[in-house]
Amino acid sequence: MLFNSFTFPLFFAVVLALHATPLSWTVRKLNLLVASWVFYAAWSVPFVALLLISTLVDWFCARALGRAEGERRRKALLGVSIAANLGLLGYFKYGAFLTESVTTALAVFGFDVPPTRPGIILPVGISFYTFQTLSYTIDVYRGTIRPWRSILDYALYVSFFPQLVAGPIVRAGRFLPQCTEPKRVRLENLGWGLGLLVLGLFEKVVVADALLAPIADRVYAATDPASSVDAWAGTLAFAGQLFCDFAGYSTCAIGVAACLGFRLPTNFRFPFAAIGFSDFWRRWHITLSTWLRDYVYIPLGGSRRGTGRTYLNALVTMLLGGLWHGAAWTFVAWGAAFGGLVALEGALRKAFPIDVESARTGTKLGLAALTFLALLPTFTLFRSTTFGQASSLLTSMAGLAGSAVAPILTMTEVWTVVLVMAGMLACHWLMRDRSLRDVAGRAPWWARSLVLAAMIFALLAFPVENRAFVYFQF
Repeated sequence: MLFNSFTFPLFFAVVLALHATPLSWTVRKLNLLVASWVFYAAWSVPFVALLLISTLVDWFCARALGRAEGERRRKALLGVSIAANLGLLGYFKYGAFLTESVTTALAVFGFDVPPTRPGIILPVGISFYTFQTLSYTIDVYRGTIRPWRSILDYALYVSFFPQLVAGPIVRAGRFLPQCTEPKRVRLENLGWGLGLLVLGLFEKVVVADALLAPIADRVYAATDPASSVDAWAGTLAFAGQLFCDFAGYSTCAIGVAACLGFRLPTNFRFPFAAIGFSDFWRRWHITLSTWLRDYVYIPLGGSRRGTGRTYLNALVTMLLGGLWHGAAWTFVAWGAAFGGLVALEGALRKAFPIDVESARTGTKLGLAALTFLALLPTFTLFRSTTFGQASSLLTSMAGLAGSAVAPILTMTEVWTVVLVMAGMLACHWLMRDRSLRDVAGRAPWWARSLVLAAMIFALLAFPVENRAFVYFQF
């Protein structure tokens, strides 16, 4: 079920109505759990079984960890959780990719192996809920949290429908304590949550789908080489599309949860205003970057083992981050490129130590612009389906495609990208050190009402196809 579908308002109205009843908190949590399973079953009923398997495996492993005394037994229980979670994720997400990669590698060495088609269907959201359940068991093993007593609360944590299929990735220590206090539908939370839902749908439906996606699709679907202008415009459009699509989903999820009285973590903090590549990663998909930091980068040694090892740890973390995004070598290359940029930034900061945050506004603005321009080519790797396509577009972006290349985009489309992205970059810069809630709270009621009315009008004025959110494939 999509937030931008016609069925979701009806579904959510029923959920809200049940949540507002004077039933006991246990019954209302059970209603939310069933609603979450129905929400997920809208894509595939059989895959609900995978959700239940992940829930039960980690629930019982964590309970056993809480009773286990010997370190050997504790490690064995943690190993069961990791093997079960990564085993399911590996089979469904990477099974076909590994089979194809092995076949290709064998062909290089002269072994003619007939290609196989496993026909494995990727369960929507498996990367997100796998990371959630896995973090719970790891945190119990580390002693960060204690095993939760209520399996109903834990099942709701894993399956909570607003963020189930595309994040944010929520930690158990942040969500489960909220289940102990009865939640009511309050007017203040409902107003703020519905406002976030409108904003998220505006980002997704109007900006991402109606304005930018068709332009990016045209450039990346072209069989002929793109001109330099088209390559830059198409990649710029995709960068904006990807942000508005994913940030739009996260905003919708946070808003829907707020309507129900729950708090979800911020997942984006105006990343196109980042100063430096590490700052960008701290602002883009925050719940994934912090997950990789806490469960991959720090266990590898973080920055405690010398400069070379620090760069290696960062590179390995980013490679895994790239592979998490998709079962393709282009995603691995994207992770490697990003890891290389982070390492390069670390070396430059060491050679030229400056306090960026205390620099003049013009200096910070220039560094933010350089960061964004340096990041744009990495979006080409993220969007391309083959290295050949990525190479062709990067060649065009470098101005090496030649002058006889036929244009793909009209000037109207190019200017659409320029104006939309200029507005987006300006918004990110103005909001760089602010929060949306603070800005909205200080604005007069009529200004908030006008902005919401304008977004609702735009949603009604841009009837486009119900595109799935990009991150559903991850």
